[in-house]
Amino acid sequence: MESYTIGQAARLLGVSVDTARRWADAERFPTRREGTRRMVDGPGLAAFCVEAAQEGGEGEEAAYTSARNAFPGIVTGVKLGTVDAQVEIQAGPHRIVSLLTREAVEELGLEVGARATARVKSTSVFIDRV
Repeated sequence: MESYTIGQAARLLGVSVDTARRWADAERFPTRREGTRRMVDGPGLAAFCVEAAQEGGEGEEAAYTSARNAFPGIVTGVKLGTVDAQVEIQAGPHRIVSLLTREAVEELGLEVGARATARVKSTSVFIDRV
């Protein structure tokens, strides 16, 4: 199981280290000590990412942005079929679902809580300004 420091968790959540510490102090996600470092287990962080993204979308205006084609995040779900697989990544407020081969998922070691980057290639790009 992958673990993250508070700083790494903050980057994945798209917040400052101080904000991540405050959330951990408020027990919004579980942490543990490894020596002097405060660590967050991947599955716990993945669950919190999903929760935070759902909370963040309520009553907020969208940012003025054009999303780039690389979305670093954390794996929040993996469904394995006989030949294929479905992988879900929470990248900040973005939920990305990808269908790929089971072999690729196994080779990459994708599991809930693992860091991953979703890369998107498209011939059509849509830009919204709110």
